Amino acid sequence: MQTYSACGADISCQHCPKAVANAIVYASHPRGFHLPAQKCEENIMIFLLKGEVLVNSQEYAGTVLHAGEFILQAIGSKYEILVLADAECVCYHFNQPESFCEKRYKYIMTEVTPPLIFFPLKISPELHFFLEASKAYLASEKICRELLSFKRKELAFILGQFYSDYDLSMLVHPLSKYTSSFQYFVLKNHAKVKTVEELAQLGGYTITTFRRIFNSVFHKPVYEWMMEKRKESIVYELRYTDATISEICFKYGFESLPHFSNFCKKNFGSSPRGLRQGRLVESSEKEISVTCGEAG
Repeated sequence: MQTYSACGADISCQHCPKAVANAIVYASHPRGFHLPAQKCEENIMIFLLKGEVLVNSQEYAGTVLHAGEFILQAIGSKYEILVLADAECVCYHFNQPESFCEKRYKYIMTEVTPPLIFFPLKISPELHFFLEASKAYLASEKICRELLSFKRKELAFILGQFYSDYDLSMLVHPLSKYTSSFQYFVLKNHAKVKTVEELAQLGGYTITTFRRIFNSVFHKPVYEWMMEKRKESIVYELRYTDATISEICFKYGFESLPHFSNFCKKNFGSSPRGLRQGRLVESSEKEISVTCGEAG
């Protein structure tokens, strides 16, 4: 059987477990192709090699992207595309920019003011060479995870070496903006819902998109994070509020007091009453300590 394997394995690279769907990809679209307005499920950098594309987003409202230019749309942002002339592009999808200097990222965020009106960046000769070389194999079936990892590192090097802090501010600030706004939304609303699906729906996200953005921002699965916050809130209410155990039980969606008690024993090593009594013991010990101190 004939294969297209770049590493010599008896399997097509397209079906290899090491293949990557969302990394660096090549795409071509005819004039008139329309991508309806949608939220980015990942950060995406669009490098236009040929043609013209009309981009409509908050950062690039009604902007025509010409061949030899590129833009970034941040994860969670909304954008729309219309191809004005037959187009070819290389796109980089990512959650975290690979190998980009974190110190420089923070410097640009805090010290470099981006332009009031964003505009597409020009593809430098070095970047053009990289993109054309990448296109040659991205357009074929020889796609290998290890190779794409090297190319992502190379792309980060080119951006870091051949673009100024001011240029990069148009990439860094949108990344930070959408990350911060998403984080604020989660912290403000997670206590209002009981499931991941409800939280995603509240923000207008599909569950798949929401999970992907959440992992990028918080660096852990959303269900795991919500469970941690739920546990913290339960312990806090038992120890530091006057709400009854029954009120806390049903507030956090438990079907019965025994169910709630089992949850507390499993996760905190004590029943709800035990956790509350622990608060009373701590309070009594403090009072005794203060009294002894005054007596001394």
